[in-house]
Amino acid sequence: MRRFKFVASKFALTNPQRRKIFGKITTGALATCVAAPLLLALPTQQAIGATPSNMLVVAQRIDDITTLDPAQSFEFSGSDVIRNVYGKLVNSNPADLNAGYEADLAESWEVSEDGKTITFTMRDGVTFHSGNPVTAEDAEFSLRRAITLEKTPSFILTQFGFTKDNIEETIKAEGNKLSITTDQKYATSFVLNCLTAAIGSIVDKKTVMANEVDGDLGNGWLLDNTAGSGAYKVVSWKPVESVTLQANDDFYKGAPAMKRVIIRHVQESATQRLLLEKGDIDVARDLNPEDVAGARENDNIKIHDELRGRLMYVSMNQKHPQLSNPKVREAIKYLIDYQGMQDSFLKGQYTIHQNFLPRTYLGAIDDQPYSLNIEKARALLEEAGVGEFEIEAGVREAQDRIEIAQTLQNAMAQVGITMKITVGTAKQILTRYRARELDFYVGAWGPDYPDPQTNAGTFAYNPDNSDEAKATGLLAYRNAWDPGALGAQTEAAVIEPDVDKRRAMYEAIQREFLKTSPFAIMFQKIEQAGMQKSVSNLVLGGAITAVSYWPVTK
Repeated sequence: MRRFKFVASKFALTNPQRRKIFGKITTGALATCVAAPLLLALPTQQAIGATPSNMLVVAQRIDDITTLDPAQSFEFSGSDVIRNVYGKLVNSNPADLNAGYEADLAESWEVSEDGKTITFTMRDGVTFHSGNPVTAEDAEFSLRRAITLEKTPSFILTQFGFTKDNIEETIKAEGNKLSITTDQKYATSFVLNCLTAAIGSIVDKKTVMANEVDGDLGNGWLLDNTAGSGAYKVVSWKPVESVTLQANDDFYKGAPAMKRVIIRHVQESATQRLLLEKGDIDVARDLNPEDVAGARENDNIKIHDELRGRLMYVSMNQKHPQLSNPKVREAIKYLIDYQGMQDSFLKGQYTIHQNFLPRTYLGAIDDQPYSLNIEKARALLEEAGVGEFEIEAGVREAQDRIEIAQTLQNAMAQVGITMKITVGTAKQILTRYRARELDFYVGAWGPDYPDPQTNAGTFAYNPDNSDEAKATGLLAYRNAWDPGALGAQTEAAVIEPDVDKRRAMYEAIQREFLKTSPFAIMFQKIEQAGMQKSVSNLVLGGAITAVSYWPVTK
């Protein structure tokens, strides 16, 4: 059977919602220092009282945006922008938080008998922001362009066998139809789910190529310009400051009620809360539990809770002589105070979840066999014949992760395991984790696209466990873990065409993974956004995609 190469993304590395501070921040202290310049930076009409009824102002950490080119952008905040600017062949439905897809710029599609070719029929009457019609030729150009540029997210398409050398034969437009032919038969749902990712965005070929420089396919121009057909177009992007979106009144689904959306970069939770309470913003997306609790006391504010796809987990390096013992791995899973952490410093922002597929994904299961049990852990260590030992745990400098590590450290000490915590920047810790140097790692992982393979192909797949393979994109590889039969099961699941059978395959993989893997997945993220009570229909994307602004009303 063919080996699949699943390359991990930067999703787990550039999350704008990770706090880079230690300790707790009080509203008063921080507001005194920074509130005034932030308020002055807002447009004049927003400085006092409520924002205009046809404008949405959002406070969010957006310092991770590096480009507006959908063939290159691979950050959370960038995905939010691209989601609202570009259409795709198929897209996720903002009203349905379950992982899946629906027709978008393609009104329908057909699959060949051999399961390798999908032919899309383009929707009539849709235009780009330039006024140019959206055609199959634009779709052909966009997918070929993404593969040719070979930017970070290109693996989402190239995993289907598309290369710069074969795209003229495998991605073809004819009339109002576009056909894509993969290198072998895959589950159709897998292919379509991947096309809902930002890299599946359809760009305006005429506009982009009019701005090409030295054969860059418009990559330089699309750094800070857009050429989409979506509900909004970008009229201003000031890095680490703001993004301003203007409504596309010709959007084929109807003109958005919010004629302008302004996303302000506001780093600190306390400042976001202050601006929200003053009425200077409509939505605050990065409130910590303390500020969420405080905001709930304001009659003009509501808290919107939405389950996201990010997972918090710990992993155990299988090169470590004790951690490679299955009994020891099981013992550590009983040394995690899942309930206690969920109900204290993670309150409201994480929920217990113990497997690699987030809730709402095809095949996700909610089995939770582990809970804090010191005596059971001690008994398992005795069965393993293991005495006292020491491990080094790598943690990046984010408050929630450090507190998780400290909680684990205290529990481990009770059974004779000395856990040394090494805190560093994301680059420092992840470099060592990828090099398989850390005994233990506390971190987060987010899916790249709304298909179960996005996580199965990194947690439970590692075809070459040798140091020489350097398959650092695979989490199983980072832990020096050979998943054995789970790898073959993962390969089989990705090509299974029957959705119900495919679901059952991922369920089986997870249940075996839960028992045998060197991972202890602990929590799934809940985003808690504070917003004015006048705001309705804001969907943050659930576990599968990015925020949708066009349904919003006030």
